[in-house]
Amino acid sequence: MSDYPITAWLPITRDEMLKRGWEEVDVVIISGDAYVDHPAFGSALIARVIEAAGYRVAIVPQPNWRDDLRDFRKFGKPRLCFAVSAGNMDSMVNHYTANKRLRSDDAYTPGGEAGFRPDYATVVYTRALKKLYPDVPVIIGGIEASMRRLTHYDYWSDSLKPSILIDSGADLLVYGMAEKAIVEVLKRLDIQKDISWLTDVPQTAFVVDEAATTAMASQMPSILLPSFAHCLKDKSAFARAFRDIEVESNKMTAKRLIQGSGDKAVVVNPPFATMSTAEVDAAYDLPYTRLPHPKYNKRGAVPAYEMIRHSVNIHRGCFGGCSFCTLAMHQGKFIASRSEKSILAEVASITRMPDFKGHITDLGAPSANMYRMQGFDLKVCAKCTRPSCIFPKICLNLNTDHKPLTDIYRKAAAVKGVKKVTIGSGVRYDMLAGRSKEDDKRFGLLEYTRQLVKYNVSGRLKVAPEHTSDAVLKIMRKPSFRLFHDFRKLFNDISKSEGLNQQLIPYFISSHPGSRLQDMANLALETKEMGFRLEQVQDFTPTPMTLSSVIYWTGIHPFTGENVYSPRTKQEKLDQRQFFFWYKPEFRDSIRKSLAKAGENGLADKLIGTRGISVSKSRIK
Repeated sequence: MSDYPITAWLPITRDEMLKRGWEEVDVVIISGDAYVDHPAFGSALIARVIEAAGYRVAIVPQPNWRDDLRDFRKFGKPRLCFAVSAGNMDSMVNHYTANKRLRSDDAYTPGGEAGFRPDYATVVYTRALKKLYPDVPVIIGGIEASMRRLTHYDYWSDSLKPSILIDSGADLLVYGMAEKAIVEVLKRLDIQKDISWLTDVPQTAFVVDEAATTAMASQMPSILLPSFAHCLKDKSAFARAFRDIEVESNKMTAKRLIQGSGDKAVVVNPPFATMSTAEVDAAYDLPYTRLPHPKYNKRGAVPAYEMIRHSVNIHRGCFGGCSFCTLAMHQGKFIASRSEKSILAEVASITRMPDFKGHITDLGAPSANMYRMQGFDLKVCAKCTRPSCIFPKICLNLNTDHKPLTDIYRKAAAVKGVKKVTIGSGVRYDMLAGRSKEDDKRFGLLEYTRQLVKYNVSGRLKVAPEHTSDAVLKIMRKPSFRLFHDFRKLFNDISKSEGLNQQLIPYFISSHPGSRLQDMANLALETKEMGFRLEQVQDFTPTPMTLSSVIYWTGIHPFTGENVYSPRTKQEKLDQRQFFFWYKPEFRDSIRKSLAKAGENGLADKLIGTRGISVSKSRIK
């Protein structure tokens, strides 16, 4: 329970709206997640930003879409628009495993209970609103809309789908971290309620008649992508379309993208410039209660909230460029960091929470250690189209100074009431290991690593090598596994010298494009010889608008034109995944059969031994 009045939260019922003295609201947000008034929850953050811009906003969390749609009608017609988000996750990723099995829980629902949002939630919610209020603008956003803004591969239907704008019938899409875009849209709607005139707002996408594409292309530098119909007929066309989309998403100054879809065309405007520190601070410094709405008190905890309730997000964006990751396409490649003052103020606010016992569980972000990092010469960055600043090697123009981050860790630990600060986000060890002595001194790399390992590890540190095969890692845009060996030695040496019994926890992926059965057997053997029994593992799930999903669907690498093998059948994927669990007796016969079928009996002997013969410790060459 909290001491806040109900009006401390944004209204989720008509009664709560009336208690604020409102007869109507300007914006109604429809969200697939429960309402947790915390900046880590996208709908809450956007709602608070809209409120700070001077608008009256209400939230309808997890509306019932199966009945007479009364939840969608509880606030009546908003003055400006509805804003729809599936939630912090794509609804299909939220619902299904990599094997397309229905999940039994939902981390963004009280009690972790499943079944409170539909498949393809953005489409379902938008169609419901258009049925009820056909004349009210509907704006879609969040990760699901963002990553489906153009033609994309949908793993769950095993098909290409057009832009979610086409499927949903929404009027406008705001993509990425959309604070600036949504506020600009609302300001424009306040001037002119007809949303069709909003064709030049950065970081938005909309639909026009196909005949208007020439005019759209003439307004600003543009790229005409292969149409949806062309992509359906020709997988190489889909690969080419993705290549252009990704290249533009990684530019400091991007072009407008236009893609035909039937007799319509989807137009995606370039994004706003990366948010400044002051702009990011402004979004995080708003008056969040940092708590779930009291409505959920009797339904149980929201698991996703429990994980982050005592953590702080310190920056956005990621320049890692991993092929399987949605981050760069959604948050952007360029880092937007909060100020030290803002971060420490949030740490101090956490210490005042009744349940706080002294442990800050994360000072993190998409990648733990990219705080305040950018190019030395931004003019060089302005010309760059690389998807990653650190693969295949660290860009010479990238300032990887870890000293500001080391300072933040120390200052957060010194805040009154804080006993310990640990880092829960994944650390990019490829910026710490294998560097020159000059780089180490210049960027404070060893100092940061010592600080991290000595003071900021809660017994276990997460890192993500993802695979051991250099060929697979190249497709993933991840560094050689050699760097993991280097970092592991450094981690163990520091832990030993400090008398600490700590573990390094590596994450791995099976069935990624390029990964064959032999690669997984080698992964199992190499990690076995290092003493690991893997826990943090996952089977590759092709998610919309990532390089890996495009390779999976097309069999083509969009940037090289090479054919790439991908495990596609359920059995192929299970055969690969089982190698993570070589140490479990129930998998041994299956592993042996799989390798025998592949003509790799020797690999089986090395991994699980032969009857009556001791297991070889030799490495596979």
